[in-house]
Amino acid sequence: MSDNKHEHGKMDISDQQETFRRFISFGLYLFYASVAAIIFLAIFNS
Repeated sequence: MSDNKHEHGKMDISDQQETFRRFISFGLYLFYASVAAIIFLAIFNS
């Protein structure tokens, strides 16, 4: 096993933060596209 002890707050989490930011951005784009599609369908009575 490793001789290194875990120190709280020392881990590099920049990759996880970037992944979370992209996940939230994708979710927002998906939400906006869905709202736009619903509005489009409502306007043209499809």
